[in-house]
Amino acid sequence: MQLFYTAGACSLAPHIVLQEINQDFNLVNVSFKNHQTEQGQDFLKINPKGQVPFLISDDGLHLSEGAIISQYLAETAKRSDLLPTFGDLKRYKVLEWMNYISSELHKSYAPFFQKGFDDTSKNIFKEKLLKQYTWVDEQIHDSENLLGQAFTIAEIYLFVVTRWATFINLDLSHLKSLQAFMEQMQQHPSVQKAMQAEGLL
Repeated sequence: MQLFYTAGACSLAPHIVLQEINQDFNLVNVSFKNHQTEQGQDFLKINPKGQVPFLISDDGLHLSEGAIISQYLAETAKRSDLLPTFGDLKRYKVLEWMNYISSELHKSYAPFFQKGFDDTSKNIFKEKLLKQYTWVDEQIHDSENLLGQAFTIAEIYLFVVTRWATFINLDLSHLKSLQAFMEQMQQHPSVQKAMQAEGLL
């Protein structure tokens, strides 16, 4: 199994899942600048979307989109702690969070990593992210919402995306439940292994 990644990008989420399920895999680093792998391959020929993460399974399955890769890995490893099984209502809460993180949080960071957005536009997205994270902080504080109560693919995804706040100078220090969540997640052994492998620690 191969996981194509860029250090600290959203590919860190399925990387953490791979570490957690003890799956044998090879990491292949991809440069954002020239779309070349560390072996000099043209990544666009491997994944025409040109985006990480990209997974090639041992049986030849090619998968892109981090949320789907994480779901695939959890299900094929039969890890119901990472993603509850069909029929378990908690499964749909995890998937609900995966969709929210993908469509709202992850997407709101895009202007900071793409050309063509001026400071005014970026400030609008910063304000949007702050409002979103304020709401997320409240959900973590309310244990009935399940977020932050376990180590699922949703918690992993939230952790990875929220790390980017530092890079765009978005101050979340006043969101105490979110900060406690981030500190707890960073201490998890699988998170530590993945971050060390990517040179993030």
